[in-house]
Amino acid sequence: MIGQLDLCGLSCAKNRLQFVLDVFLRKNFGMIKTFDEAYRFVLEQKICTVFGCKTSPYQSLWGNTALSEKKPKAGGWSPKVMAVWDWKTRIPQSYPDRIFYGKVQCGDAVLMELNHFRNQHYPSAFQPVDKLDLLSQKLYHLIRLEPGYTAPLRTRAMAETGCTKSQFDRVLKKLQISLNIVRSNDTKMENDFWLTMREVHLDIVCQHEASK
Repeated sequence: MIGQLDLCGLSCAKNRLQFVLDVFLRKNFGMIKTFDEAYRFVLEQKICTVFGCKTSPYQSLWGNTALSEKKPKAGGWSPKVMAVWDWKTRIPQSYPDRIFYGKVQCGDAVLMELNHFRNQHYPSAFQPVDKLDLLSQKLYHLIRLEPGYTAPLRTRAMAETGCTKSQFDRVLKKLQISLNIVRSNDTKMENDFWLTMREVHLDIVCQHEASK
């Protein structure tokens, strides 16, 4: 029993040391090269954008990744694009109880440490769906009744509401920013599959409602 406790303590100490080392290396040398480093970067930052933009106040995965941006001669994406694109999906799928994926007010895709999302971002950014425009309300109710992938959902929305593709895209983004819908973290879903926030993070929604 004592041996098991010692091993557990050593393992925890090793993990803490690795985290401190990763932070030191990023601060002094610049950068992320692996999935684990990317995950720790999100935990450290609390919130970071995926690809970033000049006006964002947040650090980005893209801007802190030290992989080649050169496309291979055979064609396809650069190692850096492939890695960041993979991490934005695989990190929240691998750690759904630690990391949230969504969009912030400017429309940027972000990864966010879940406690930060629960206690700071959600209370300040949530907008009730009934306060949004009519098309947003209609799309929300389509998703609530029948969650779905983007393309089939767009087809349904255009047929049932008469909206255009650009209007659909705008409203889908608005529902993410207002924290009414969220992308599924199910690893079986190969593409973006949309659910209501209440269905995925009921505890956070109820906590917010109880505090009002």
